[in-house]
Amino acid sequence: MNDGSPGGLDRRRFLGLCGRAALLALLPLPLRPAMAANVPQDRVIGFLNTHTGEKLICAYREGGVIVPDAIAAVSHILRDHRTGEVKLIDTRLLDLLADISRRLEAHSPFHVISGYRSPATNAAMRRAGRGVARRSFHIQGKAIDIRIPGIDTRILCRAALGEHRGGVGHYPASDFVHVDTGPVRHW
Repeated sequence: MNDGSPGGLDRRRFLGLCGRAALLALLPLPLRPAMAANVPQDRVIGFLNTHTGEKLICAYREGGVIVPDAIAAVSHILRDHRTGEVKLIDTRLLDLLADISRRLEAHSPFHVISGYRSPATNAAMRRAGRGVARRSFHIQGKAIDIRIPGIDTRILCRAALGEHRGGVGHYPASDFVHVDTGPVRHW
């Protein structure tokens, strides 16, 4: 998401950063950058949607600032693949995933089983007896079901638990791990 200039702040990059800063001021608080010292200035994340085949690798933070175009692209790839509905994804979830990836030294994108779920999709899955919570964090754009190629889901689960930053569920029979930014808990 940068112009490829070698580290310098040329006019194009400066104008881009100014535009992002202006857009940032318009974003709701949950989408604004965390100002915690432990959040790296630049954050890159990758996804492969297992239902649509779409792949995305992007910098969603540059210089500590959320990149609105990247958040829109992430939200699109994590959309409800059944309905096409898109919801803005919680940037704390992206930070959590980036930290899990870094902890595991993973070089592959997250394979996404489920990102955002519309209320209608969530209700249909509940009626089908799929063990879906009525007030799922998926509906809020605060949960994701993932795996990483080459990394056992038990190891992925332990890494997520080690972050102590939300809910973690391990589904070995379905080969995925649920991660959310709700209260710290596990199953």
